[in-house]
Amino acid sequence: MNILGYFQKVGKALMVPVATLPAAAILMGVGYFIDPNGWGANSVLAAFLIKAGAAIIDNMSWLFAVGVAYGMSKDKDGAAALAGLVGMYVVTTLLSPGAVAQIQNIDPSAVPAAFGKIQNQFVGILVGIMSAELYNRFSHVELHKALAFFSGKRLVPIVTSFAAIIVSFILMYVWPTVYGGLVNFGEGIQGMGELGAGIYAFFNRLLIPVGLHHALNSVFWFDVAGINDIPNFLGGAKSLAEGTATVGVTGMYQAGFFPIMMFGLPGAALAIYHTAKPENKEKVASIMIAAGFASFFTGVTEPLEFSFMFLAPGLYVLHALLTGISVYIAASMQWIAGFGFSAGLVDMFLSTRNPLAVNWYMLIVQGFVFAGIYYAVFRTAIVKFNLKTPGREDLDEDAPSNGVEGSKETGILARQYLKALGGHDNLTTIDACITRLRLTVKDGAQIDEKTLKALGAMGVVKLGTNNLQVILGPLAEIVAGEMKKVGTTEDLSEIKLP
Repeated sequence: MNILGYFQKVGKALMVPVATLPAAAILMGVGYFIDPNGWGANSVLAAFLIKAGAAIIDNMSWLFAVGVAYGMSKDKDGAAALAGLVGMYVVTTLLSPGAVAQIQNIDPSAVPAAFGKIQNQFVGILVGIMSAELYNRFSHVELHKALAFFSGKRLVPIVTSFAAIIVSFILMYVWPTVYGGLVNFGEGIQGMGELGAGIYAFFNRLLIPVGLHHALNSVFWFDVAGINDIPNFLGGAKSLAEGTATVGVTGMYQAGFFPIMMFGLPGAALAIYHTAKPENKEKVASIMIAAGFASFFTGVTEPLEFSFMFLAPGLYVLHALLTGISVYIAASMQWIAGFGFSAGLVDMFLSTRNPLAVNWYMLIVQGFVFAGIYYAVFRTAIVKFNLKTPGREDLDEDAPSNGVEGSKETGILARQYLKALGGHDNLTTIDACITRLRLTVKDGAQIDEKTLKALGAMGVVKLGTNNLQVILGPLAEIVAGEMKKVGTTEDLSEIKLP
């Protein structure tokens, strides 16, 4: 497996812990909405909700360790998650400031500050990867009969604990340098102020195609390099009282996404619909309405972005640039709102009573402006350069009949996708995140991209020779689950493709 393909696996696994964020955002958002100034002191219900949400946010590093270990394990077994938990306990205990002082026989005041930040998402990801790899290697090992009880999956947490000791020893000397590098990177962007926020947002969008934007987000949204934008914003008045948040600054790496996701991308969807060929408008309308609503309401943008990302890559770069400009403007004007999941209507509503949300309503005004900009830019570029956005593709006589979509019944649809991918014999792994099938294939030549798109795929991403992503939208995880249920000996020859 090549490096990019391996990062694809890591990116997919990161979606497991990230998927817990909406729960934290809703719990804390509602709690602070009820009691924005007392942060639970004036309302038992608010205190209950805030503490429940904080239990998730404050322990994201642990969730990353467990979630990545589980997500990267070959059969998604709980033993891998347990190994991740064991590994995290060992590493964070051995690298706590007190333990480092004792092990190195130095004064506690001389312990590098980096060890005070050892419980972070970066270390969680590292431990999760280590635990998953050990699980994949040792989960089927059989020991001597005298030790048979510890064979197989029971062996993994034990092996992980010893491996974590070795990793801790290495990190004891490496971590201060790594942490210093991450802090310098984060401070470098922070030092650029509003411009840095815009640059971050630009690269946030550019990394979407290969799913590596989560790694970048962890530096700015969580406590990897001391920025911790999402938890600090969700903390509201409590973060202000503790001095971890600043009005007009905290949330600057989030606010400018609202005008894009709620207004800009739906404006782009309208432009794509208006420029589609007349005979394709009905089909394009159904796709754009669904994708545009998902972007506006929840902030899930991938179904819409992937609809034009590969058909018109230059247009996608423009989208990334406009996102950077939007985040820059919002940060410059100190129009601030934040989110726990994504920059959609739900998170904006929950932000309205947060004391760190400054002039949040101006993001709506900015959004209407960006809706017009997106519509004008997309429509002009599509027409002027004859871009092949959805509904404008040239007729291909070899393509499946008129691009008719496959069966909507997920069991049959999964078999259709499986057949178009070359069957089980051609697939080494089948996984999914929120919107993508993430696959490892044996022979890329067997992949029928035209049929995949006719079945409803919004895009196909090739990461090296053997790694593939098929963009399906919210159906991805359901289809992946159904594909796994199909028996390896099942005959797919009778399955009809469009």
